[in-house]
Amino acid sequence: MAELQITMPYKLLPARIVFSTMCVLFPAWSIVAPVALGLLIGRIIAQPQLLPFALTAMACSSLLLLILGAIAVTAVSEDNRIHVSKDGISFPAMFLPALQFQRARSWSELSSANLITTNNSKWLLLAFSSGQSIPLKLDRLAESDVEQLLLAIELWAATCKRTPELIEYQTNVQNRGHGVEKVGYTQMWEEELSRRFQATSFIPLEPDHQLQGGRLKIVRQLAFGGLSAIYLAQDNQRELVVVKEAVVPPAADPETKKQAEQHLLREAEMLERLDHPNIAHVLDHFTEDGRHYLKLEYVNGQDLRQYVQQNGPVDQRTVIEWGLRILDILHTLHSLTPPMLHRDLTPENLVLTKQGIVLIDFGAANQFVGAATGTVVGKQAYIPPEQLRGKSSIESDLYAFGGTMYFLLTGKDPLPLSTSHPKTVVPEIDDDLDAIVARCSEFEPEDRYHSAAEIMQLLQALALSGDQSKVADPVIQMSK
Repeated sequence: MAELQITMPYKLLPARIVFSTMCVLFPAWSIVAPVALGLLIGRIIAQPQLLPFALTAMACSSLLLLILGAIAVTAVSEDNRIHVSKDGISFPAMFLPALQFQRARSWSELSSANLITTNNSKWLLLAFSSGQSIPLKLDRLAESDVEQLLLAIELWAATCKRTPELIEYQTNVQNRGHGVEKVGYTQMWEEELSRRFQATSFIPLEPDHQLQGGRLKIVRQLAFGGLSAIYLAQDNQRELVVVKEAVVPPAADPETKKQAEQHLLREAEMLERLDHPNIAHVLDHFTEDGRHYLKLEYVNGQDLRQYVQQNGPVDQRTVIEWGLRILDILHTLHSLTPPMLHRDLTPENLVLTKQGIVLIDFGAANQFVGAATGTVVGKQAYIPPEQLRGKSSIESDLYAFGGTMYFLLTGKDPLPLSTSHPKTVVPEIDDDLDAIVARCSEFEPEDRYHSAAEIMQLLQALALSGDQSKVADPVIQMSK
């Protein structure tokens, strides 16, 4: 899971009106006023005695103030974005007076977050230790942005007091975002969920918990569910790492437990030997208090789901480029002896960094439990039917790849257990690219492509047939 880094527009009608007005008046303050000021200064230089000094000085000052003021007003009215990162929150310029002209605030400064309801409108009131407070009208933010903002406050503002009303509101927003209120996707999916998932006593580690005799300190949870969890941790009080934790079900019989532990050990040793620039490195594996851990390289960046949520669907040239890089990763994993199946390739597990697309989560901590106990691994929209039946194959990863391509092209998760056609959502998508995604996501494994290399050749040909000046590095050599 990548660090949450979001930029969200705050829709404020007065600011939009001011900005639109300044755009209409743009010729006056950006062309006419500067030309008039230049002519006036030129006349003063050429004939200094023609006009009184006081009058000319006043005229020049007025024109200059008009130009500078128009630039400032335009910049302030255009700046309508709230920036959120692990370091803190930064507000649009329109909030500067209320913040005593300190727009960026660290999370440690946020003392409380309250939900206020007035006249059928909901406001998020953020109060800071310095005494300032900012009211944010929630209907001026997209609901997905509200969800991520509240999540950021929960994760990073450790000293912030959240009211019960806000916590309940956040829960409702998250439920809506994850489709809890919607009808199940398919009868098959519902049956599998009811059959396979059951309550467990697994409790994730809390922040400041120490592992390996104090060498590793848990900073916070990044994700958890079922019998596994992912944490951000600090190694030797210096660098950040990611720690994956998995627990064999307590009710499992001794032979099943033994098989699961052996599977984890083999997976961990194989992952440690991987050397690929676009795969996060596994640094260590260990067992402690009956729980199994992988320590991975921390990759700072934005995962592909966050990217699409902020920027919308990705153009197909970029999707082809990213697809080739993802396939290169899968080719590396599938070329091992025996082949390593990922089983959980989703937009959340792929991070966009300066070095390109990086796979940050192998699913290995879940995979060894799934292989030995039959637990479902993966996210519902990206799980092929055979994986629900506990029979994953190389074609299963290619199904998830097709789902990921569909998400990047359309901005929507694919319909579970179905063939995906992105062209039905975005008609401009090339027929050949739509056909590639569709075959990747065929219901039966034998109807799909059978290797990442096969799809790479098709995408390379598609990239070369387009405008290569707009496709960065379209031909990617498969890793040896």
